[in-house]
Amino acid sequence: MAVALVLLLVAIAMDAVGTDATLPLHAHSSFPFNSPDRPLVRFSLPDTHNFSTLLLSDDHDTLYVGARDAVLSLNVSAGDVLTLKKKVSWRPTDSDVDVCRSKGKNATMECGNFVGVLQHLNASHVYACGSFAFNPRDAFLDADTLAMTRLPAARGRCPFSPWQRSAALVADGELFTAVMADFKGVTPLIARHFSKGGRPDVSQELSPILLEEADFVGSALDAAQRKVLFFFNEVAKEFNVRDEQHVARVASVCQDDVGGVQILQKKWTSLVKTTLRCLPPFAVLRDIVALPPPPEDGESAHTLFYAIFSSQWSLRPESAVCAFRLASLREAFAGPYRHFDAHTHLWSPLQAKSSDFGQCGLEGASHSKLEEVKRTFLTDGHVDPEQSRPLLVSTRHRYSRVAVMSVRAADGWSYQLLFLLTENGILHKVFLSLRGPRVIEEIAVLERGDHVTALALSASKGVAFVGSWGGVTAVPVARCSAHPSCGRCLLARDPLCGWSRSRKLCARLDQEPGQEECICGGGCQ
Repeated sequence: MAVALVLLLVAIAMDAVGTDATLPLHAHSSFPFNSPDRPLVRFSLPDTHNFSTLLLSDDHDTLYVGARDAVLSLNVSAGDVLTLKKKVSWRPTDSDVDVCRSKGKNATMECGNFVGVLQHLNASHVYACGSFAFNPRDAFLDADTLAMTRLPAARGRCPFSPWQRSAALVADGELFTAVMADFKGVTPLIARHFSKGGRPDVSQELSPILLEEADFVGSALDAAQRKVLFFFNEVAKEFNVRDEQHVARVASVCQDDVGGVQILQKKWTSLVKTTLRCLPPFAVLRDIVALPPPPEDGESAHTLFYAIFSSQWSLRPESAVCAFRLASLREAFAGPYRHFDAHTHLWSPLQAKSSDFGQCGLEGASHSKLEEVKRTFLTDGHVDPEQSRPLLVSTRHRYSRVAVMSVRAADGWSYQLLFLLTENGILHKVFLSLRGPRVIEEIAVLERGDHVTALALSASKGVAFVGSWGGVTAVPVARCSAHPSCGRCLLARDPLCGWSRSRKLCARLDQEPGQEECICGGGCQ
């Protein structure tokens, strides 16, 4: 019965979004691993594994890599050329491993130091945090030399388990994290660390209703409103149903929150959350990335978040991709809200809006107002995607990572290119045209048996970097020369490629000024 219901919901979903949002069965071009027509650059070291975290420098000339028992910096100034600059070893002692193993953990798979967090702390240092044999440790790294300054404790800054995801970002030198903060991996915590100006570090009340079995996915900064956003999945309790229903959420906290005076001391007074809704049954958030508006726009509310969703129940490899506008998130956080009754354990909508929930500057609020804040943190509404439907639905692939870039095509319009990556290393480059999504390329970027761990995109270098268990792979965002004729160049409909009249080949639009969309057999030849 459950499988039939899922299939029915998928069928309804397909009908709702229309065939224009459903990916075709085959990409325009498909390249197997190590295809000479789509060469890749691979970096690996014989004694280093689990390249799980990628961080680009501000100038995109250096790629910092968090691996098992090490942090590396790679020179990527040439884009698709990867060379080792520095490597620092950061491994637990034999005693640390023995303690980890005595607690029932696998010495090989779990008791190393899996570096899961890398963030730019300031212009000169990078912050790093690793699982360190199920006893998290963190450090400051010199951005040039990787010289390490180790810190005394790191609980609540990265997970104990190397298999749990977390979210982290640095804003104004302060670290904001969302992580499972205990050995068993059952206590979710959103917190601020390294607080400046004499302010205390803050975290949330450890109430089971605040974050229900949370699974953290990503984070973002709403700089204009001085708020930090955390994206995660959790079990929805507001529906009062017997079965556990997982939903995607986004939580918001104020950067400058210092907690209350009488109650909520050193606790968030601004933490609120709302629901992201893509398309039933695609309710589980897998990955999310932000695309800011172009500089000439200047309005941060136009920032778009591109998110991958999968189904909680489906046994098939399928995914949906939805886009959410920052303005829509802000609107949802404006209310109305639901109120939690501690006696009945039920949620009920508030009859009137309030300006208090999710607002900054409540440190001086009264005891009664903060008591209300403690019980009112879930919005009554939800956030719908742009155009109220997914950008695309795939019934053949379960995507795990997403990256996006905006490009200006030969027709003068700006379009978005999505890079969607499966866990086993199949990369789809998807052109979001006005006619609907189109898979321009399908590229196998990993060897069989390898496993995707991270994806980072440098639009300025024109390269996507894929982290995996075995290394880092550089994938140029376009290989226009793979289209050998004018006709095939134009039929690819790749907004990064155009036919060069002078060189008589398919070339990058941003590297060859003489290309234009034209009719083959005429001026193109």
